[in-house]
Amino acid sequence: MISRRHLLAAGALAATGAPAFAADHRPIRLVVPYPPGGPLDTVARALAERVKDSLGQVVVDNKPGAGGNLGADFVARSAPDGHTIVMGAVATHAINPWLFARLPYDPVRDFTPITLVAQVPNVLVMNAETAARLKIATLADFIAYAKRHPGQLNYGSGGNGSAGHLAGEMLKSLAGVYAVHIPYGGAAPAQLALLGGQVDFNVDNLAAASANIRNGKLKALAVTTPRRASAMPELPTAAEAGLPGFDISTWFGLFGPAGLPADTTQRLNKAFTDALAAPELKSRMATLMIEPAPTTPEQFAAFVKSELAKYQKVVRLSGARVD
Repeated sequence: MISRRHLLAAGALAATGAPAFAADHRPIRLVVPYPPGGPLDTVARALAERVKDSLGQVVVDNKPGAGGNLGADFVARSAPDGHTIVMGAVATHAINPWLFARLPYDPVRDFTPITLVAQVPNVLVMNAETAARLKIATLADFIAYAKRHPGQLNYGSGGNGSAGHLAGEMLKSLAGVYAVHIPYGGAAPAQLALLGGQVDFNVDNLAAASANIRNGKLKALAVTTPRRASAMPELPTAAEAGLPGFDISTWFGLFGPAGLPADTTQRLNKAFTDALAAPELKSRMATLMIEPAPTTPEQFAAFVKSELAKYQKVVRLSGARVD
């Protein structure tokens, strides 16, 4: 399948003799492999509006299904002419390759990285009443308690193989503790279970958890990124709190099909990274607790490879598999 795609890409380039992207005024299709309304979709639509002066019309096309695989595969099969790109994510390009027994695309060979767009910090949170009852005020307290009481803490997630599940397994491995995983049918039910005291802790994205952190219903122990989150800078990083290496976040970025010409890739990169630097867009993303993270195509390619290697280990630890 992969070799056939590469032959198709080469044929398309040979047939045009020059990037079609630069030769006509067709709109660019920006595929979002998830339903409308989520943070990734919101940022995609804001970017599409922002780049219209430099790239022309950009149409957001939601193609959800199979954990993002359907939309990603659609772009992998498209002509490499700059008119079809995808807002890929940590799931489509780092987790799903190890989670799904049969993936219809290769996350590296079937795509041309354009730029990382944004990262959403994750945060380790406990039910506030539980934390107070167990006298857990810091990440060090949490780890010490879990080591003294193996298996007595449990955590919820949006399901087996979800980001919250994998983050919990990484936490257990790095901290050398054992806690019971309880999967729910989505991130929202998992958060409700945490708020209701049915589970003790979750690793959630900061945007989803922030309101309940601020109202005192959740106790935040640390963010799981190398740097503090600009939206809540008072929260320490996991490394600062005593657990180096706990680096896990939700991210998304732009990819084209394999074989995208270098000049087309650079033009797309410049348009989208310039848009991400605009104060209006940065302000809009800040309200969603999403941090812009523009890169060069080369930096993004290296980042994806490092994330693939990281999640290969984490998925293996979790034992999760989708047939």
